[in-house]
Amino acid sequence: MFNDFKLIDDRPVYIQLKDYLKEKIMKGHLLEHQKLPSTRELSKLLLVSRNTVLNAYADLEQEGIIYAIKGKGNFVGKVATLKAPSIELKWKERLNKATLLADELDLMKQDIHWEKGMISFNSVAPEEKLFDVENFKRAFLTRMSLEGDIVLNYGYAKGYKPLIEYLLHYMEMKGVDISNKDILITNGFTEGLDILLSSLAKKSGRVICENPTHHAALKLFRLHGFDIHGIDMKDDGIDIEQVERSLSEKEFDFAYLIPSYHNPTGIVTSSEKRAEIIKLFSQYQIPIVEDGFNEELRYSGSHLAPLMTFIGEGNNVIYISSFSKILFPGLRVGWILADKELINCLESMKRARTIHTSTLDQAVLYQYLQDGYFEKYLKKAKFVYKKKYELARQACHQYIPFKRMTGDGGLHLFIELEECMNARILLEKCYQKGVVYYPGDVFYSNGEGSNTFRLGFSRLTEEDIVRGIKIIGDTLKNEMGS
Repeated sequence: MFNDFKLIDDRPVYIQLKDYLKEKIMKGHLLEHQKLPSTRELSKLLLVSRNTVLNAYADLEQEGIIYAIKGKGNFVGKVATLKAPSIELKWKERLNKATLLADELDLMKQDIHWEKGMISFNSVAPEEKLFDVENFKRAFLTRMSLEGDIVLNYGYAKGYKPLIEYLLHYMEMKGVDISNKDILITNGFTEGLDILLSSLAKKSGRVICENPTHHAALKLFRLHGFDIHGIDMKDDGIDIEQVERSLSEKEFDFAYLIPSYHNPTGIVTSSEKRAEIIKLFSQYQIPIVEDGFNEELRYSGSHLAPLMTFIGEGNNVIYISSFSKILFPGLRVGWILADKELINCLESMKRARTIHTSTLDQAVLYQYLQDGYFEKYLKKAKFVYKKKYELARQACHQYIPFKRMTGDGGLHLFIELEECMNARILLEKCYQKGVVYYPGDVFYSNGEGSNTFRLGFSRLTEEDIVRGIKIIGDTLKNEMGS
């Protein structure tokens, strides 16, 4: 009866045995009050130690699944395995409109799926081989030794205080006036934006943003019922004349902007244009949500200050960011920097929704940052990504007959083909040759961009970057008539 028990390497043997026996009992293969083999018999039968069987039986007895009679052995307990008659509900008919819309907008379900061996330009996540695992382990052990009992318990909705203080100083070093401002820690950028959208009053119901823009933000705007008004991008940032004309014609609840390494175009908004943006939106009393996407990944030129630095003691910019695209995406730690009164209210919304972000994740991240490991990691990452960035640009110039290419740094480039070219048709042909990328139309608020695509190069080898771009270019020239 027990000849189908198989061990795997990465779990304690007694837990594997306990789960195996539990499954047998729950499925009715071992019946109520049936006597189980003695610990000696079962250990010989399964070729495991007697202590392993003793521990497995002890755990099963503690869970009430078996019982022991002194001098007689172990027996199967009373376990309810009977099932009610099964029914099948039509769940799609029971879902609300927001859930159905989220399903419709879920790009992960719509994408052409990557398969092993393919060259994928889809991701703009950091390269796993660069992860500073050893120093992260050190940070983990240090923080656990200092306050393990605290960080494993419930935390505060606002966040882990040492991390908040570190991030306030971090933003101050970028030139931000942090007086009358505060920070709320979130589960990454997306939760931060979602909490904010859930909290803002909807007056005009309109948001103004760059076109194209971050598809996750577009999805959240639509889920929250906002009308999206996209403004074209120039090589130095958003088209100011279009912005001014739009502001004079319509009312907007807020603006959403990505001034550095804009997703998807990679454009960095010039310092002069940043000042113009602040002046214009301040004139119309419209708050700006600033996405601090990949701000650290500048490979050439001088540092450009966030939009938030231009407002001084003002409070009309809400800065949302995380280290996910630079450091460790798995940590899911982001933050909102904004007016203290606003943060106080957002904290209540955070508490009502998710209670708090993992205190353990926050504490270990704080230790990693505090110990200076981030600065060292960033130097190494920028060196590696700069080589890939320059190689990708060079390969695009060499192989792809594009109309326009943008990307001033970061982890991706954005390609615009001639208007008669369709990037999705090109993608289907490239897929057959083992290359995939992100079609650009998903980033547009108005259905445009069918002739564009994004190339994320961060997780590819230098060889695959060149080979993949050459395949795209050859396919475009030979099979698309470009």
